[in-house]
Amino acid sequence: MIASAEWKEGKLFTGRSESGHEILFDATSEHAAGPSPMEAVLAALCACTSVDVVSILEKKREPITGLTVSATAEQPAEAPRVFTKIHLVYRVRGKVSEKAAEDAVALSKNKYCSVSLMLEKSVEISYAIEYAG
Repeated sequence: MIASAEWKEGKLFTGRSESGHEILFDATSEHAAGPSPMEAVLAALCACTSVDVVSILEKKREPITGLTVSATAEQPAEAPRVFTKIHLVYRVRGKVSEKAAEDAVALSKNKYCSVSLMLEKSVEISYAIEYAG
């Protein structure tokens, strides 16, 4: 995998992926033009685990109709501002059995989500599951 970042101006940077996609990163305190790099890491965690959970539930033929994963992260005030704790909330929609959802989230967290597995080497990640029916 290959990626790059190019400084545009001020505190704006364009990140490019090997697949040709671009993300504008805004390192100002406002983050008006795009996410900060750390916000992007947190969003990548949510996306990575979402892909796993939906895939697992679909393979189990569970009637999932929606999934939203949100993350709240704690960071120290001073540099380096690494995440110290991350809490994920999975909001599952559809008549998915609680056991199937719990199994899917556990499999993602412990086996499949490479972003989660990488981050867990240095940060505590907890989660909760909510059911919207």
